Amino acid sequence: MQGALTRYRTIAWIVGVVLIVLVLVGMPLKYIGDNDFVVAAVGPIHGFLYMVYLVATWDLSRRAGWPLGRMLLVMLAGTIPFFSFWAERVVTHKWAPEAMDNSPAMAEK
Repeated sequence: MQGALTRYRTIAWIVGVVLIVLVLVGMPLKYIGDNDFVVAAVGPIHGFLYMVYLVATWDLSRRAGWPLGRMLLVMLAGTIPFFSFWAERVVTHKWAPEAMDNSPAMAEK
C-alpha cells in the first residue's frame, strides 16, 4: 500500500502543477495574448498525466478499500486547479492511515 500511496502523491503533485501552468499561463496567453502555444503543448501532456493520475488513484483506492464515492471525488480533484494538492493532503493524512490501520498486516502487529 505504501508504494501505491507514493505513486499517487507524486502524480497528484505533477498533475496539479501542470494544470496550474495550463490554466494560469496557457489560458491567459491563448485568450488575452492570442498565443495558443502553451495550451497546445501543455494540454496534451496534462491529458496524458491525468490518465496516469486516474490509474494511480484507482490502484490506491483498490488497495485501501475505499468506497466508490471517495475514489470518484479524488479522481475529480485532478480536474480543478489546486484541488489535487488538497486531495493529496487529505488522502495522505486521513484516508491512507485509516486504511493502513485496518489492514490485515497491521492487525497482526
